[in-house]
Amino acid sequence: MSEDSDKDKQHIEQITSDDYNSDEDPFNPFLTEDLERCAFYADSFYDQLLPRTTQILLEYNSGKWVPRLREPRDLYGLSPAAGHLNLVRWPHEYEVIREKIEHIEWVPPQPEPLYSPTCLETEPLCTDPGEGAVVYLADGGLTDKESSFMYSRIGGSFPSKQVLPQSWDDWDNTLIFEARFESGNLQKVVKIDFEYQLTLRTDLYTNKHTQWYYFQVTNTQAGMPYRFTIVNFTKPTSLYNRGMRPLLYSEAEAKIHKVGWQRTGDEIKYYKNNLGQGGRQYFSLTWTFQFPHDRDTCYFAHCYPYTYSNLQDYLANIAADPRRSKFCKIRILCHSLARNIVYVLTITNPLQDFQEEKRKAAVIVTARVHPGETNSSWVMKGFLDYILGDSNNAQWLRDTFVFKVVPMLNPDGVIVGNYRCSLAGRDLNRNYKSDLKESFPPIWCTRSMIKRMMGERKVLLYCDLHGHSRKENVFMYGCEKRDRQEEGAGLHQRVFPLIMSKRCPDKFSFQDCNFKIQKAREGTGRIVMWKMGISNSYTLEVTFCGSKLGSRHGTHFSTKDLESIGHHFCGSLLDFCNKKKSKVMQIDIISCSSNICSNYVLKGIQSKYFLLFGSSEAVNFIVNSVCFSLV
Repeated sequence: MSEDSDKDKQHIEQITSDDYNSDEDPFNPFLTEDLERCAFYADSFYDQLLPRTTQILLEYNSGKWVPRLREPRDLYGLSPAAGHLNLVRWPHEYEVIREKIEHIEWVPPQPEPLYSPTCLETEPLCTDPGEGAVVYLADGGLTDKESSFMYSRIGGSFPSKQVLPQSWDDWDNTLIFEARFESGNLQKVVKIDFEYQLTLRTDLYTNKHTQWYYFQVTNTQAGMPYRFTIVNFTKPTSLYNRGMRPLLYSEAEAKIHKVGWQRTGDEIKYYKNNLGQGGRQYFSLTWTFQFPHDRDTCYFAHCYPYTYSNLQDYLANIAADPRRSKFCKIRILCHSLARNIVYVLTITNPLQDFQEEKRKAAVIVTARVHPGETNSSWVMKGFLDYILGDSNNAQWLRDTFVFKVVPMLNPDGVIVGNYRCSLAGRDLNRNYKSDLKESFPPIWCTRSMIKRMMGERKVLLYCDLHGHSRKENVFMYGCEKRDRQEEGAGLHQRVFPLIMSKRCPDKFSFQDCNFKIQKAREGTGRIVMWKMGISNSYTLEVTFCGSKLGSRHGTHFSTKDLESIGHHFCGSLLDFCNKKKSKVMQIDIISCSSNICSNYVLKGIQSKYFLLFGSSEAVNFIVNSVCFSLV
């Protein structure tokens, strides 16, 4: 900035502070015609009686004063000094302990192997009512109090008491359980010797959806063999029977050795149990283990936890960073049913040329519509780390696109430890067609935001991040027209997933991708956005377990692996926008295998690819590749 500009700024600051009550308007010589039109809104000195706004600031730019809107100081939770108990809202009847749960991030030095069944795993029977000792009972059955969500309060309800053993001879040997914290899920625990039978709480205001678990255990004994059995799963199949192991976090290990979440468990078995009645079947997950330390505080989880408070901490760091906050604007998309904030991020490098800015295409990424799919938040974190980074590729992506990101669509479900539903007791990812804004505010507002975006600019790609509970690897669901008579139908939608498979061949499986539109899925974000006109509309599915591919075959995914998928998503977007590479990928789609490529590709393919490549030689190569792959 020139020396004259600095003098002007100093002069204005002095006038503002010293001559505020002057009869003459000191800003008048500097006001442009545009500024005069909005002078009333910019703390006008003309009329002291009129209400003023503090939301317009004046900046000296290119020789004139330019008004702009003030950036919000704090967006309700973006201040690092804010305490989370003053931010997170719970159903009013929900008991919440005041202890703040925190975990360190840690990546194992080597990929953790899957469990190998020995065929000697036992299937413990569920205890009869009255058998064993109840050592934990969360509020006597929360869902009996209210049949539907009524209202929320900050911090929830103060715990009345904790069910603990008090008069037994084996007091010192009894584990103490707790799950009344953010994302925790545990309803009841029954003890028989060193075996514990656990019952998970169903999604609030429903009687189903039990998959996610996350709870605390204290009063541990090192070297003692324990068995945990969770008895009320409802899915008939599980990755636990394909080698997946539960996660264990030890506070002592974290403090002494800086070790975080790690896989644990032997004699792991997922099986149909003896609890089923009235045509309903239940399934148990059982495993044995030993605690690493005496008198330790440990946690067990289905997947690496990522809470609403974790997200707020992450966003607060972005907001406090003077570099990243320039091109990442954090706003409130809406409030959830419990009045928790649903954040939306707008990420792009601002351009001086307004017309160039308008020509930028949009990319939309969302996550955590299903609250128990915590792996999607780790992928989202990897995506954001990359796109907000300093690399040339990240700069190019921000120069080229406007990214709209909703990192947590269902904060209420995340907070209370639901697996699938919101506090409406419904799966939000089946209600993108719904007009019930009051029932599904994050979905309604996300759809409306995308509609507005489509009216302003082209939306190149939409992707909703999910976790998958029954398949290994990473893969995508896309959309293709049911009428395959159109030339090259379905090829374009396969390009981005194929690029992903080339980017991370040891994690992403193109053969696991599916592009069919099923009637039961027509309310999902992927299909609704496709029908709205976004041709590249995807769901990215990430296993809770690990990979069956390449060097990572037979190993679990770590948080670093999950974050790397977000990095590869950005890299794939770079390749996807490289016309030359995209054309090569379309050739690969046709020639990769007869399982992926079907006969309909042959119909009209020559005219499509003649236009793409502009030469008959390229067309002949494609047709020959198709014929070779189908032999």
